[in-house]
Amino acid sequence: MTRTDTHDHQRLEAVRQACLEAAMAAYEDAGIRGLCVEGRWECALDAIRSVDLASVVTELPLAMNDGPGLA
Repeated sequence: MTRTDTHDHQRLEAVRQACLEAAMAAYEDAGIRGLCVEGRWECALDAIRSVDLASVVTELPLAMNDGPGLA
């Protein structure tokens, strides 16, 4: 695996983690607010849709954002 492949993989994992965290937090919050399972699921999906992917990538450690092919 090349350096670029490794960085791309790390960036993708960061995006996945941000989506999971957003979904879990929204699902939990919806449960606390008394929503049914379907409502909780809809809140989780909305949270994933609203994740600011650009900020997830730009908030990665600086070392991951430098180098060729990592615009």
